[in-house]
Amino acid sequence: MRVLIVEDEPYLAEAVRDALRLEAIAADVAGDGDAALELLAVHAYDVAVLDRDIPGPSGDEVAARIVASGSGTAILMLTAADRLDDKASGFELGADDYLTKPFELRELVLRLRALDRRRTRPRPPVRELAGLRVDPFRREVYRDGRYVALTRKQFAVLDVLVAAEGGVISAEELLARAWDENADPFTNAVRITVSTLRKRLGAPWIVATVPGVGYRIDTPPPGGPGDG
Repeated sequence: MRVLIVEDEPYLAEAVRDALRLEAIAADVAGDGDAALELLAVHAYDVAVLDRDIPGPSGDEVAARIVASGSGTAILMLTAADRLDDKASGFELGADDYLTKPFELRELVLRLRALDRRRTRPRPPVRELAGLRVDPFRREVYRDGRYVALTRKQFAVLDVLVAAEGGVISAEELLARAWDENADPFTNAVRITVSTLRKRLGAPWIVATVPGVGYRIDTPPPGGPGDG
């Protein structure tokens, strides 16, 4: 999952960004409306966490632009106001969820994961594919019943691949979904992370490379065993 945090309080924005990264969620930060719109024009975000009271175009204006773009980015509004009218106006603008300051970071993470599930086709919180069992809430992975300890980045890459259900994901898309905007587009981080992920998951290798295209989970063909 990739999230945009739009918050003009630097300490809060950094705390939220760091908390999300600990949960294997890639997060970028914008301190005002103009910066938010610039990032939204360049990157595809799963969720935007919007403070309504920000410099430049307000959080409400940014929300309206997101909705008008048809990008599918979910919107979680942040505000210090707890009045029902304020929440109602936020939902009328197109917000998908609302969180009042101050809030617990753990609650924010849970709400983001729920929004990410709802914005795509319904899928169970725990995903299972080709002997893998991936639990994004507990950040746990099992292969054929065996617990596999992964780093945050390895987990983020595996989560994207398993969600594709055997479809091919390019290195560029993995970089966009599992890293943040500071990632070097020419880095070999994706290749290295996939290589170490394979070793952690163990033989036979289950993360297949599709030459010149990307990576996928090697699922067994219908009615037969996998090719390893």
